[in-house]
Amino acid sequence: MRIRRTFFIGFSLVIWLLIIYVTVVNRQITLTDGNEDVNNRLLKLEEGIAEQYKLNKHFINDLHTVIEAKKQAAVVDNEIEVHTRKEFKGTVIPVLVLACNRVSVSRCLDQLIQYRPNPDQFPIIVSQDCNHQETTDVINRYGSQILLIQQPDQSDIDVPPKEKKFKGYFKIARHYGWALNQTFFNFNFETVIIVEDDLDVAPDFFEYFLGTYPLLIKDPYLWCISAWNDNGKLGLVDEKKPELLYRTDFFPGLGWMLTKSLWIELCSKWPRAYWDDWIRQPEQRKDRACIRPEISRTRTFGKIGVSNGLFFEKHLKYIKLNEVFVPFTKMNLSYLMKDIYDNELIRTVYQSAVVSYQELKDDKIAYDGPVRIIYHTKDAFKRTAKLLGLMDDFRSGVPRTGYRGIVTFHYKGRTVYLAPNMNWKGYELSWS
Repeated sequence: MRIRRTFFIGFSLVIWLLIIYVTVVNRQITLTDGNEDVNNRLLKLEEGIAEQYKLNKHFINDLHTVIEAKKQAAVVDNEIEVHTRKEFKGTVIPVLVLACNRVSVSRCLDQLIQYRPNPDQFPIIVSQDCNHQETTDVINRYGSQILLIQQPDQSDIDVPPKEKKFKGYFKIARHYGWALNQTFFNFNFETVIIVEDDLDVAPDFFEYFLGTYPLLIKDPYLWCISAWNDNGKLGLVDEKKPELLYRTDFFPGLGWMLTKSLWIELCSKWPRAYWDDWIRQPEQRKDRACIRPEISRTRTFGKIGVSNGLFFEKHLKYIKLNEVFVPFTKMNLSYLMKDIYDNELIRTVYQSAVVSYQELKDDKIAYDGPVRIIYHTKDAFKRTAKLLGLMDDFRSGVPRTGYRGIVTFHYKGRTVYLAPNMNWKGYELSWS
């Protein structure tokens, strides 16, 4: 692109020189004295042409120098990009599988082992809580294909009387904290992908995380990469565009990648329970975002758990798991960097036509392209979200998949934005 721009500049310069040249010639052949000898006029013309030739040669040499410098710069940029890709491709990113008492952890492990491109680059660490022997036996069958570590603290947890039935959430938070400490401080890894034992993974699961890893490292306004789309149900995603990725202010979890530097920030204040809602609070998020896919790269099959199947029957079991391999490591994902992404999103969303839910539902929109449904209040959002089949809850004021208050989804063949006014001032904690 830069080379073509340089040639355009060069071409324009040549045209400009030709104009000067013609002007000089015309000036030289203009009769300034009707009695001037023809030989004198020819001599002056020859001198002018010679001088212009020297001038042209000088500019052409400079032009060649500029073009060559641009070529070399392009080569250097390409070498840097190639070097960066090679560097990131060689990065070791372990997968930390959090297990407890599900013997079905084998379903998750089988897929991880089947799809990982390189066991040295993606070692699998299974961290088991609960001292459930049957699950331990299943994990041990994988031998050297995985590394098993076991949470040593199996003591009872003191839980407030009103939260006795939520004791499982306290144990999960304790396990998460211990397992991440082991991964980052004992094994000394710099990055980790966290997977729970009830997740299916897509064929391009590893490619997705490896391709987005540079974004997580380069963009200070990102703090996680997630494989999950909270609104990723059939009918709400564009199945023809599995390569689509988005920024989101909502922490999705369910297969996510974080760095050691983030864990150092969080570990000293890690909560006793409800870690996922805690991490969504503004004090932890600090206006940072995550990357999430159009089509999920994970899907939960764990109907039974500490949440007692909350959301599973109504929502989670309908999540679409990606089946098409997308070569993310070969794609230019710079459009996801904050400045580029924000400008394009705002322009696209607020130039789109405003429609009502009924018009969208009845397919009575006479034009192509994305459309926008506006919400002004929490109740208006929840009402519209329910009608559309979207998740309608908030965490710390942020709707699921929301970015700058905008929830993007696919409906009846078009992109739809459920969006606040353009003068949006930020999330309201009272909407939680």
